[in-house]
Amino acid sequence: MAKKIVVIPGDGIGKEITDSAVEVLKKADAKFGLGLSYDYYDAGGTAYDKFGTPLPQETIDAAKASDGVLFGAVGGDKWDNVEPTLRPEKAILGLRKHLGLYANLRPVKVSDTLVEYSPLKQEVVKGVDLVIVRELIGGIYFGDRCESEQKDGHERAWDLENYSVPEVERIAKLAFETAKLRRGKVTSVDKSNVLATSRLWRRTVAEVSKGYPDVELDNLYVDNCAMQLALRPTQFDVICTGNLFGDILSDEAAVLGGSIGMMPSASIGECTSLFEPIHGSAPDIAGQGIANPIGTILSAAMLLRYSLHEEAAAKAIEDACDKALADGYRTPDLWKEGFKKANTDLMTEVIVERV
Repeated sequence: MAKKIVVIPGDGIGKEITDSAVEVLKKADAKFGLGLSYDYYDAGGTAYDKFGTPLPQETIDAAKASDGVLFGAVGGDKWDNVEPTLRPEKAILGLRKHLGLYANLRPVKVSDTLVEYSPLKQEVVKGVDLVIVRELIGGIYFGDRCESEQKDGHERAWDLENYSVPEVERIAKLAFETAKLRRGKVTSVDKSNVLATSRLWRRTVAEVSKGYPDVELDNLYVDNCAMQLALRPTQFDVICTGNLFGDILSDEAAVLGGSIGMMPSASIGECTSLFEPIHGSAPDIAGQGIANPIGTILSAAMLLRYSLHEEAAAKAIEDACDKALADGYRTPDLWKEGFKKANTDLMTEVIVERV
């Protein structure tokens, strides 16, 4: 039976990068016999222009019925003056809610071929290979709140930080399961010296850890973790943290490799999961064919791994990306003298050939 992939290109460079990822998936399908099919739906500003809403019901329904969602990016200056409740970014928040996307996985791996692009010294970032497991639909960050939890006034404003034990247990278990498949270490990040929610977080993670005796657990305050990511990032295997802290730390970790265009992500859901690059829609380069598709291609590999459990195919795509870079191909965001300049299409072709 065909495995249904819903592709949501979104805005800006979204169509270019998702087209690239689908081409790579088709090659992996031909090699491994995956039986993939693709359906395309709108979200973000593009959907707003067509339907008056950034997230049409048919997109939600199709995503729920799929085996995995491949998402591009949404947003752009064009929609800056749209009613706040109808902004393109509401599409991704809506999908998180409707699909129950409770965890965001952000792998950060600095390959030897890209170590020179890091803003940090090469000896600091060489060998970095970590995953941030971020809780995604709770805490102070999540926008779908009642009036009593959030208030935006002229003289005073507030937001409520709120976590329950089951929410923390769920994300902690995913972090420990992820660590079991890697190097067996979880770093739980909180601010328990100040926040009551962080004290609940730390207690709950400690309880969950008892079920994983082979996984090492340590705890860091978020400010110290931010510092350690810059000083000694190779110490980390799996970082587990809440929504707001995870949003900040994952963006910091993303620059370790030198280009945000390289970074994939997975949002794990209760039924269907969603996979997208971490960068934005880049409207300033949309249509020029120069966007780096690797972040989206690696997100497609994560779709194969986490939604379809096709590890060999996922690894083949990841290895193909590494080989393309090792062979000297670079999109404009990475290009330097002495390398082979590649636009979006050429980089895609090179990776397809190496799958």
